[in-house]
Amino acid sequence: MRLGLIGYPLGHSLSPRLHQAALASFGLEGEYRLYPVEPQDHAGLTALVNRVRQEELDGLNVTIPHKQNVIPLVDELTPGARAIGAVNTLYRRGAQLCGHNTDAPGFLADLKRFWQPAPDLPRRALVIGSGGGARAVVYALLQDGWDVTIAAVLLDQAAALVEAFRTLAAGRVLDVVPNTSESVRRVLEGTTLIVNASPVGMMPHDDESPWPAGLSFPPGAAVYDLVYNPRQTLFVRQARQAGLPATTGLGMLIEQAARAFECWTGRLPAREVMWKAVEE
Repeated sequence: MRLGLIGYPLGHSLSPRLHQAALASFGLEGEYRLYPVEPQDHAGLTALVNRVRQEELDGLNVTIPHKQNVIPLVDELTPGARAIGAVNTLYRRGAQLCGHNTDAPGFLADLKRFWQPAPDLPRRALVIGSGGGARAVVYALLQDGWDVTIAAVLLDQAAALVEAFRTLAAGRVLDVVPNTSESVRRVLEGTTLIVNASPVGMMPHDDESPWPAGLSFPPGAAVYDLVYNPRQTLFVRQARQAGLPATTGLGMLIEQAARAFECWTGRLPAREVMWKAVEE
């Protein structure tokens, strides 16, 4: 098996450990390599994607900043990838090159592992960010029956996200506010889940937090940070210091990786194998 990851930068990636462990658990020979492709390198991105089409590679994961850039390069999108408007897994189906998104089901599975809200709690989430990761999170939450407010810096991008999911929201709350203390404070009442779906806080900028300065967390909420490097982000530390349950996105990484591996091999690896690989 010849697998890998497209993105930039990739120095923080744990994906090779996860997929090498999954391959070994099934006795499969193969390698999982990192393919750094700079944001503006369209020719390099196209050439790499075509290696899957030409069977030089068996599959690729896709991460920031190329989750949307690869869409014009595939023959077919799965329903989830089409709805989300972002791809994180490339695989062949017959002669077709398919783009899939395992981030949304991976996020929801790990969220439910980490935290189960009490039945009487409002299902109201604040999602920070408006890129490919945010699209997957918002899609997953809407499908699971949540109201969602997006706190964004790039308001035009966030507005496009809302418009894309207007039909899916089907009467539930789906709106946008600027990610500032004043604007976020106005929408915090009743919020029970806060998700950072932006890259803020990722190494090497681990001294940064997406949470607006001077703003208190809503009592009783849970906090989920898609960033998993460092293992405890500043955002997670802030939430825990406020007495809230909080976790990074390491579990989501494992869940989405397991589903991508299944696309390539038809086999779903044991989560214990993958957790062990990143904890060693």
